[in-house]
Amino acid sequence: MNAPNRFELYVLDDGEKPVEVTEDTRIPNAATFKIVKQDHTLGNMLRAQVLSMPQVLFAGYKVPHPLHPYFLLKIQTDGTLTPQAVLEQAATKLIATLSSLEAKFKREFSFKDVEGAVPEDPYGVAGTGGQSWNTGKDYLDF
Repeated sequence: MNAPNRFELYVLDDGEKPVEVTEDTRIPNAATFKIVKQDHTLGNMLRAQVLSMPQVLFAGYKVPHPLHPYFLLKIQTDGTLTPQAVLEQAATKLIATLSSLEAKFKREFSFKDVEGAVPEDPYGVAGTGGQSWNTGKDYLDF
C-alpha cells in the first residue's frame, strides 16, 4: 500500500526539526510555519488559538496531502508582534487550556469512584438493569 508506517506519522527522524519558519516576502508581518509529524488536530487548535489574539489579522492552515504528515500554518499580524511570538504565545495558552481540561476531566472522573454519586439506572429505576414499563413514568414525561 501507499500508506506509510504508523510510527512514521508521529516520530521525528534524527536531525529533523519539528517546526520550519518561512518569512513571507510579499505580505508584511506574515510567516508560514511548516509543522511536521502533526495533523489536523493540532493545526485546527493552533489556528483557533491564534485567531483569538487581537494582534492577528489572518491565520489559516492546510494539510497539502493526507499521506504527508505535516501541515502549513500561515499567520499575519498587525506588526505589534512577530508571527513567531504570536505562535509561541498561542502554543503556551493552548497547553494551559489543555492542562486545565485534563485536570477538570480527572476531577469529574474521580467522582465515578464515589459510592452513590451516580445512580445505576439513569432513569431512576434501580435494580432492573433496564427500563420498567409499569412504573407509570416514562423518560419522556416532563
